[in-house]
Amino acid sequence: MTLGLVAALAGLALLDSTSIGTLFIPIWLMLTPGRLRLSRFGVYLGTITVFYFAVGVLIVLGASQVVDHLDGPVALWAQLVIGVFLFVVSFRFDSKKKPNTGKWQSRINANGSVAALAGVAVLAGVVELATMLPYLGAIGMMSAADLGPAQIGLLLAGYCLVMIVPAVLLLGGRLALRSRVEPFLRRISTWFAEKGAGMTGWILGIAGFLVARDAIARLFFL
Repeated sequence: MTLGLVAALAGLALLDSTSIGTLFIPIWLMLTPGRLRLSRFGVYLGTITVFYFAVGVLIVLGASQVVDHLDGPVALWAQLVIGVFLFVVSFRFDSKKKPNTGKWQSRINANGSVAALAGVAVLAGVVELATMLPYLGAIGMMSAADLGPAQIGLLLAGYCLVMIVPAVLLLGGRLALRSRVEPFLRRISTWFAEKGAGMTGWILGIAGFLVARDAIARLFFL
């Protein structure tokens, strides 16, 4: 495990932290009228974190079966292809297309129970499976790095925790400085409703660059 790999994974995790499930639904929870209930917030974030970790473990198990049949350079070439693919796909996202945020806000406000919020978290994770390309790129990097199961498990856990750090920091600000932070949260929510698709393109482009850069560095310079 190298410092460069850890830094690249941290960067991908921060990119993943800007998804609907890990950032914008938590923001909408903070903006829900009435008293902010930390238990609801904790259940939501805890559920989606465990969901991402479980999915990551399942994907790693499948990826390891493939990597075991490839030698080091071939696995790194596969990682390079994934990185280039992510970068190319990023140009297909229309920055003028607005994401459908209303349905998520309706689900949050429809039922405030703990079980309902856990269900929303799982649903958000399932919906995002098709777009969790930075996460897939990170898993590809771990699989190609010839790490042991314990190391991969530790990295996956760290990745999932980094993904929720921005939401936790915003929650801290919301609790400490509500009158000052709420207008900022509303601006973020409004911005995402208008520019969400374009942001997804940027996320995929940066993720593709990080994945490809790591593969190139290990293929030609390490």
